Amino acid sequence: MFEFEITAQDDSGARTGLFHTPHGVLETPVFAPVGTAATVKALQPRDLRELGSTLVLSNTYHLYLRPGDQLVRDLGGLHQFMQWDGPMLTDSGGFQVFSLSDTRKIDQDGVTFQSHIDGSYHRFTPESSVAIQENLGADIIMAFDECPPPRDYNYVKQSLTRTHPWLTRCLAAKTRPDQALFGIVQGGIFRDLREESARFMIPLDLPGYAIGGLAVGESKEEMYEVLEWLQPVLPANKPRYLMGVGAPEDLVHAVLRGVDIFDCVLPTRLARHGTALVRGGRLNLRNAKFARDERPLAPDSPVAQYSRAYLRHLVKANEILGHILLSLHNVGFLHQIMGEMRQAIRKNNLQQWGAEFLKPYGKES
Repeated sequence: MFEFEITAQDDSGARTGLFHTPHGVLETPVFAPVGTAATVKALQPRDLRELGSTLVLSNTYHLYLRPGDQLVRDLGGLHQFMQWDGPMLTDSGGFQVFSLSDTRKIDQDGVTFQSHIDGSYHRFTPESSVAIQENLGADIIMAFDECPPPRDYNYVKQSLTRTHPWLTRCLAAKTRPDQALFGIVQGGIFRDLREESARFMIPLDLPGYAIGGLAVGESKEEMYEVLEWLQPVLPANKPRYLMGVGAPEDLVHAVLRGVDIFDCVLPTRLARHGTALVRGGRLNLRNAKFARDERPLAPDSPVAQYSRAYLRHLVKANEILGHILLSLHNVGFLHQIMGEMRQAIRKNNLQQWGAEFLKPYGKES
């Protein structure tokens, strides 16, 4: 059910593939918009389909707290609840729990934490995280683990000794054959710990392997280096999922290093702050220089009929339509980039394409 077929490979090691799920086949490399609370902010499922979205992520922590995973189960699972008929992925809730560092307590068995909504206390264990995700019903689910501070070697090493057994417990707790459980390789910015984490998971023959604990404070160069370390270590016949990364330049660097699946809130979050992703950087539409700019954000934008001046007006007036149009543009832009990379891999010229794409980054747009 969760077969991964590599359909083309570039000299860089980048590859295109097909990952089969119960709700359809994912063509990789693929970017997944994040629907934290069973909605990609400002976009309807039909918008996502028209933009080319094939995978959507939702958040276990948030859906557990509100409206509740059992309610979602009783109403037909996430696909029915949010009217998305394509593949879905849920994270384990671990990142959100561990980001609440002032209101949670970790032990060998799991984590006790306070709700950010009402302050009530809750507990996540590997078993409960899997049970919640089974209620939600996504095609791809994640093992419960800790996202440790990336630069504290002793803490990261201790975290691995605690959370590697959690993966084994997640596998034992899993009951649904129509869900693929991915493990999450941690290890901070330390090569020996990253490789140790990967080699612990490889014998478990999981349907996919995630790379966690990046884009959480380390430099971009350190992130790319970690991906280079893991590229020859992780199984070539399984999809690799880089969690929480969505900046265009990072997507390109990661695909060049063999990553297949991505997710991030970045495109819709930037949209809500009046920022558009474009080739070479970002446009802050609050800037006065766009007040009379009659050009579209890009000629091939899904909202190319609107001028930058109009979009700036919507942003400055805090109109909901501004959030919608910029979200359409930003998500569509990332899908366009992923499609161009798939095409370049098939032509075995991703390195050349990537060099051209990355050339202007760091310069003012």
